[in-house]
Amino acid sequence: MSITGPGSITAANVTAQNNLFNQLNQLSVELATGEAAQTYAGLGSQAGVAASLSSQITAFDGYATTATSVGTTLTLAQSVLTQLGDAGTSVEKAIGQQGNFALDNTGQTSTQESAANYLDEITSLLNTQAGSNYLFSGEAVTTPSVATSSDILNGTGTQAGLTQVIAERLQADQGANGLGRLVIPAVSGSSVSISEDAAGSPFGFKLASVSSSLTGATVTGPSGSPASISVSLGSNPNAGDSIAFDLTLPDGSTQTITLQATTASPPGANQFTIGATASNTASNLQTALNGAVSNLAQTALPAASAMAAANNFFSSDPPQRVSGPPFDTATSLVNGTTANTVFWYTGENGSTPAQDTATAQIGPNMTVSYGMRANEQAISTLVANVAVLAATTYSASDPNAQASYQALTQKVTANLDGQPGTQQISDIEANLANAQTAVSNASSLNTQTQNTLQDMVQGIEGVDQNTVGVEILNLQNSLSASMSVTARLAQLSLVNYLGAPTVG
Repeated sequence: MSITGPGSITAANVTAQNNLFNQLNQLSVELATGEAAQTYAGLGSQAGVAASLSSQITAFDGYATTATSVGTTLTLAQSVLTQLGDAGTSVEKAIGQQGNFALDNTGQTSTQESAANYLDEITSLLNTQAGSNYLFSGEAVTTPSVATSSDILNGTGTQAGLTQVIAERLQADQGANGLGRLVIPAVSGSSVSISEDAAGSPFGFKLASVSSSLTGATVTGPSGSPASISVSLGSNPNAGDSIAFDLTLPDGSTQTITLQATTASPPGANQFTIGATASNTASNLQTALNGAVSNLAQTALPAASAMAAANNFFSSDPPQRVSGPPFDTATSLVNGTTANTVFWYTGENGSTPAQDTATAQIGPNMTVSYGMRANEQAISTLVANVAVLAATTYSASDPNAQASYQALTQKVTANLDGQPGTQQISDIEANLANAQTAVSNASSLNTQTQNTLQDMVQGIEGVDQNTVGVEILNLQNSLSASMSVTARLAQLSLVNYLGAPTVG
């Protein structure tokens, strides 16, 4: 027969109390942290799910950081593009508001001096950095995007800048005879001819077409290599009859020389006098044609030549230069090298589209492209036109200087306005705006998804603190009662249990 005494009961109560203490401690931790367990092991079968969800939440934190960084870069880029557009508009306004043609001691107008200042602003903007990365260098984010405006215009000593390239190109376009690389020989009988000086040459005027209302004249061409036009007068034309020669200039623009027959002697501008014979008339036509071509070579041609030089300098990689010296008889362009020519764009220039040179993952299945290059068409056009205005100079003693300057400013204005079918600054801004929208939408979706994941994790790892509080209170009450019983049991002895002896 076994006897269970107060000692063994007290020991069992103490063990139970320890269990209550452990439960109370665990619930206290849950109440303080809001978590059901401090390690995944404590979650039992739900540990793997909780770990996977937590990993996804961490990934979304990374997407959020990336989206914030990309968003900041895009905002900065949009600000730069706006300022670039404003600079182009300001140059246009300066041209439109210019007064009389007045040159300073450097041979430039005040508008050209302003253009030089704007070019400095533009190149500084194009070298903008977001953190340590250059915005407009394509993939070469640690490399400055463009050379300085001073180097671009003036070169670096061993490297030719735009000013030198323009001067060399003008020599090549005007030619040794000052007729824009056209040849107008002496009259042969009653025939007048005009031809290009070399086949395949990119320089000077090109004969595009001819149209004639000259009575009794036979007109042929342009044909042959090099191209030529021939006008044979079978008889004298009538007063008012005319002939028009269409010429293509180095920048692709066109000019028309129209000469009208007249009985006046001397003839007026763009006229030729009808002589006593067809031969005399042909001689007068040749003189008038020679003078008109020479005048165009001193006015419209320098502007077109400067634009062609700027296009070769800014839009070609490598930049193109006249093969020379000598330049006035050159017949081809050559690639500039880093040893002899300034390369205005100094960033990366691969075959990847500019916007794809920088990409970022901003969601589980979403990437955004936000790269830029300073040599994108819209930007290089802006730089080229502001630079060509800043690079050209004129002589106050040149009677054709004003006409040549006006021809150049008209071209610059037209180009800054934007030609149909060409990229504009606003096109780049629109592309970046789409990227900004994508970032914003991804951020909103990521936040929603992350909140859902956090709720799921909370359902596994978290606890209802109100429920825990009630459980703690119940445990405390149970523990208090257990300890009270244990205390009373601990005071019992066999004597107490049997009762005190009776004294009789």
